[in-house]
Amino acid sequence: MHHLKFAPSWLRFLIIFLLMMGILFRFFNLDNKVYSHDETYTSLRISGYTKTEAQEKLFNGRVIGKESFAQFQGVNQKSLNDTIMTLAKEDALHPPLYYVIARLWMEVFGNSVTAIRSLSALISLLVFPCVYWLCRELFNVSLSVPGVAIALMAISPIQLVYAQEAQEYILWLVTILLSSASLLRVMRLEDELTKEQQKPDLFAAWSIYAVTLAISLYTFLWSGFVAVAHGIYVIATAKFQLSSTVRTYLLASLVGFLAFMPWLMIIIGDFFQFLISADKTTTQSSSRSVFGFILMQSSRIFFDINLSQENEFSYLITLCFLSFIGYSIYFLCLKTSYKVWLFVIILIVVPTLPIRLPDLMDGGIQSSSQAYFIPFYLGIQLAVAYLLACKIYNESVSRRSIWYGVVAFVIICGLISSRVNYQAETWWNKGMSYDNPQVAKIINQATRPLLISDALGTNYGNIFSLSYLLEPKVRFLLVQNQKVPQIPDRFADIFLFNPSETWRETIEKNYNVKTKLICSDKYYSVWKLAKTRSAGQPLPCGMLRER
Repeated sequence: MHHLKFAPSWLRFLIIFLLMMGILFRFFNLDNKVYSHDETYTSLRISGYTKTEAQEKLFNGRVIGKESFAQFQGVNQKSLNDTIMTLAKEDALHPPLYYVIARLWMEVFGNSVTAIRSLSALISLLVFPCVYWLCRELFNVSLSVPGVAIALMAISPIQLVYAQEAQEYILWLVTILLSSASLLRVMRLEDELTKEQQKPDLFAAWSIYAVTLAISLYTFLWSGFVAVAHGIYVIATAKFQLSSTVRTYLLASLVGFLAFMPWLMIIIGDFFQFLISADKTTTQSSSRSVFGFILMQSSRIFFDINLSQENEFSYLITLCFLSFIGYSIYFLCLKTSYKVWLFVIILIVVPTLPIRLPDLMDGGIQSSSQAYFIPFYLGIQLAVAYLLACKIYNESVSRRSIWYGVVAFVIICGLISSRVNYQAETWWNKGMSYDNPQVAKIINQATRPLLISDALGTNYGNIFSLSYLLEPKVRFLLVQNQKVPQIPDRFADIFLFNPSETWRETIEKNYNVKTKLICSDKYYSVWKLAKTRSAGQPLPCGMLRER
């Protein structure tokens, strides 16, 4: 392996500074961004209510206020057991560990957006010691690569996104780091084993791996593919022979999966729901858009100011960082032993391969699909950390100054990205809720607004998301099965949220109105009722006035 020196004092101060900046950005403006469609489902599961119960209470054709949604968005009279049972009944693809932790957290700190997101921000702090341990085991150095990796994690825009998301994905990253580091540790102990050493040390080390694997599986189902990556790595380093290390690994993995078996049986019982991926919309996606999304995500590891794929500047940024990442992986493979680079390559490739192409919708996949790339991001950051650590320690003075400039560029990109992120109201990971702040501003400007919608498709989650942004004066009239709503006369501004064409035309006909499109994106549309005046026919009182 490329020889690495101990980190100089100036670099240690820089790492500490970037770590402090990363921590501050994680806790800034936690309630500023839109509480997305997927996050409202997190709060629903924590509440212990099912989606059906919420629909029966809210989507009943009655006029309600935003306070009516609070019952289904946090801790209430339901118990922790109800939280687990609703997941098993309606959303088994999301294991219960994060939701149990979040439930206990919200019982202490309340149901606010800041409270639930602060849990993710706090969990994200565990990433730093865990990535330090992983780098120590992988690269066998004290501070050089681990310190650079911590700094990259601290200012990485993609890490900041998940550190402020009220979902389980940052906890999943922590469990990936823990299980990977514990695996590398026990394999190192296997290699160092002598006749004088005692077996209980290895038993304890393998037990730690089994426990961390089980914890990871109870956090996010995709951990199964991370376990597959671990298995491929162990077998490959054993040169595809059934060595004692391979046998012990298989036994430890079996123990981990057996611990997960109670929840796995629930998932198997709901197997067809697994195939169609619950709570996700699926659209046809070309291979070009899928490839473009992967390239865009690669650059967002280091620089992200919420540019879309269509933005011309994003192509330049993506090309720049893609070249940087490619060279980092090449350098890693060139300078390290196969046990090092093979682990990183497998971590990048294997968990990413099973991702279904329809889930990668161009320009805005749902956060549950975006999170599948977390091992991919981690592998890239490990490769880049090794490259930068080697270059700033071991190059000649003239070349080292060039790489100092590269390090400065990466740092500046990360800090700019974090600065832009913490002030934004929405971000690319909000998916179908991306435009909700814009919609809320339009509705909030109305005098006596009424928002009408139904529970079909993604409307349910987005209505919950909007309820966090709308003012108390806004009222909701929610129905099921696209029934024609009974609209009271007292509302001056009436909005239809994402109606089907048939339902909208039925409302127009029944109330003798026209609808005007005021906002639309690839996920939903918002219409405003505008009264049409027939010859000799006056406008009834209370109907919407044109602005």
